[in-house]
Amino acid sequence: MFSSTPIERSAEAQADIDSACRHLALYHFMNCPFCQRVRSQIQRLALPIELRDTQRDPRHRQDLMEGGGRTMVPCLRIEKADGSVEWMYESADINRYLERRFG
Repeated sequence: MFSSTPIERSAEAQADIDSACRHLALYHFMNCPFCQRVRSQIQRLALPIELRDTQRDPRHRQDLMEGGGRTMVPCLRIEKADGSVEWMYESADINRYLERRFG
């Protein structure tokens, strides 16, 4: 289980995190408990990840279907340095990835 204490970083370290997060987007919807787990992790790690609500914006739902192959949420879209895109489903997997990368 992850700590609920918000993480603190130097301004320089946070700037690096902010830059890295420009290549991430979370497809979610508000009332999904699994999505809430991921949003809590994002908040705890102070990550400025774009949130794309698939219930409120049909374009996001369509992008998720076209890119990831299914409309299940949560899904983290990860754009890699080589331009390829990974679509990561499952809240536990997403939270582990965020903790390893930014924790």
